[in-house]
Amino acid sequence: MKAVLFDLDGTLADTIEDIGGAMNAALADAGLPAHPLDDYRRFIGDGIEALTERALPPGRAALRDPTMAAFRLHYAGRLVERTRPYDGIVAVLDALAARHIPAAVLSNKPEPATVTIVERLFGPGRFVAVAGALPGRPRKPDPWRALDIARAAGVAPGDWLFVGDTAVDMQTAGAAGMTAIGAGWGYRGAGELAASGATALLARPADLIPLLPR
Repeated sequence: MKAVLFDLDGTLADTIEDIGGAMNAALADAGLPAHPLDDYRRFIGDGIEALTERALPPGRAALRDPTMAAFRLHYAGRLVERTRPYDGIVAVLDALAARHIPAAVLSNKPEPATVTIVERLFGPGRFVAVAGALPGRPRKPDPWRALDIARAAGVAPGDWLFVGDTAVDMQTAGAAGMTAIGAGWGYRGAGELAASGATALLARPADLIPLLPR
């Protein structure tokens, strides 16, 4: 492999406390019950619309747009309040840099928040591209953005590892012609990753290093 594309939430960083806390605050604004943070493991991964729909109680779909707007406001103020890189991720990024292997990020989180979180956690210049959801454009598992990143980096899609923690990530990798690598330390677990096409399942970030070329 010549390059690595990472998901963000549940792969590079544990974001669940900030996302879950912001959504619970938005639900409280509407007089609705909060969820245990562990529930957000199932809610995260498909964009803000899906997150909001999953967090709302049954029969409250009419509250989607105002709850989503409230979530955006709450989350903007706490993007990296409790968010941290997973143990071992920085060492993986250092290994990629030492071997001159390009790395990039692709998230279903809106792009401005994706860029802000990545730069605050890892500093600028760590990645050849940091991409998130754009208004009016398809999200993962549509492969267009993954292919766009590969094209801009000058590395053929078949030479990329795509590392993610959800079925959406594995499906995106398959659609883009990249090698799907399951981040078993993330939010969904090995069963979902294996069933959705993971070529390899990693228990911890350090397990990625032996897969990299020297």
